[in-house]
Amino acid sequence: MKGKPRSKPVIGVLPLGRPTFDVPYAEERLAAIYSALDAAGVGSIEGWRQLLFDATATRAAVAALKPLKPDVILILQVTFTDASMAVEIAGAFDARLAIWAIPEPRIGGRLRLNAFCGLNLAAHALGLDAKPFGYLFAAPEADGISTAIAELLSGGRRSTPVPARAPTAGSSAGRDAVAAIRGAKIGRIGAHPDGFHTCAYDAAKLNQLAGISVESLDLESFFARAHAVNDNEARAQRVLAEAVAGGLNQVDQPQLDRSLRLKSAIEGFRADRGFDAFAIRCWPETFTEYGGAVCGPVAMMGEKRVPCACEADVYGAVTSLLMQTVADAPVFLADLVDLDEADDTGVVWHCGQAPASLADPDAHPRATIHTNRKMPLLFEFPLKAGRVTIFRISQARGDTVAVIGVGEMLKRPMAFTGTSGVLRFDSGVAKVRDTVMGAALEHHFCIAYGDHRAALESAAAALNIPVLDL
Repeated sequence: MKGKPRSKPVIGVLPLGRPTFDVPYAEERLAAIYSALDAAGVGSIEGWRQLLFDATATRAAVAALKPLKPDVILILQVTFTDASMAVEIAGAFDARLAIWAIPEPRIGGRLRLNAFCGLNLAAHALGLDAKPFGYLFAAPEADGISTAIAELLSGGRRSTPVPARAPTAGSSAGRDAVAAIRGAKIGRIGAHPDGFHTCAYDAAKLNQLAGISVESLDLESFFARAHAVNDNEARAQRVLAEAVAGGLNQVDQPQLDRSLRLKSAIEGFRADRGFDAFAIRCWPETFTEYGGAVCGPVAMMGEKRVPCACEADVYGAVTSLLMQTVADAPVFLADLVDLDEADDTGVVWHCGQAPASLADPDAHPRATIHTNRKMPLLFEFPLKAGRVTIFRISQARGDTVAVIGVGEMLKRPMAFTGTSGVLRFDSGVAKVRDTVMGAALEHHFCIAYGDHRAALESAAAALNIPVLDL
């Protein structure tokens, strides 16, 4: 005999967070989210009202929810997290899955939550697993939030695959750029972090794409090489850094010295092994085991046209190598961290590893520390205004596609510490959001100044991959 039908759906809530972000602020925002959920009257709200910071706590929360047989599982992406728990949660329930991430104010301070980036990683991983989900990126105080919550939890706001199209092969510049990078060699230093499905790669597929090979190096050899750099070389690196940014004297000097020695180590590997670009596991070990950031050295290498992708993102390195060849200029591999429909702008950001030539000329780059790990060397500045192209060779949903978009970087105050820029996409932020979520794209995009659509379309044709318009 079947049980009595429920008078209202059971909503199982799992709020995810990471302790390296602003925990008091995250807890404040979580309380506001629950207030909005309770006010929306969408069903029986069950689950945790405290942040789940690790796998142990999350698994315990999942186990406690299972006997309730929720109709909907709602993941609250309160801060950035990797995608591992979202994937595990999706596999633990037969219920409908929804994810709600929240924005934070662009007030020039640290990125306190970085929730959209966490949503982005989760979407990509779920897309690879063909797991359907609904999504919401909105403040709990936003106009119409009760309606948006009801729509999300009733099965709306779904991630829908976005069709790609055949590229136009008219420009010779793209074909020439692909020819120039064929046979390139990527140095992969360390593995990508756990739960960063966005940074995984298939060596055979990459080699088939453009004859590109990857050689893996371990972090221990990277750190050992940096420690072995002689003092004269370290002083020379400091002189180069002082030509880029002010304020080097205001950061911890032993940590700064260790950071700059990482640049010499990267250059040594390149000289020895002929690498064209790098994909580097930039955290946490550079901080926790070595004691200095690689971000500043990465920025300086990017200025020299040797792209170094964060988080051991091999396809990010290949994307950057092709993009800088097309643009004939340094490029920036960035996260998309905020979308504001009212302003119709997004924010692209990374900790502080953009080439300094991309800085707003009215804002001289400054030496700074990593916002979460509190070590130098990073470069801080807002991006300069101008026309930009956004590009990614993507493996989203298991298919290789060229993601291409254009927009205008605006002259705005620095949105968040590190390197950031406020971008108005030609297609509008609502379409960009739905494309990123629907296509389940990676969280790293490459940015170059100028409109390079024609050349990148031609490059896509030369690589025999379709185009997805951002």
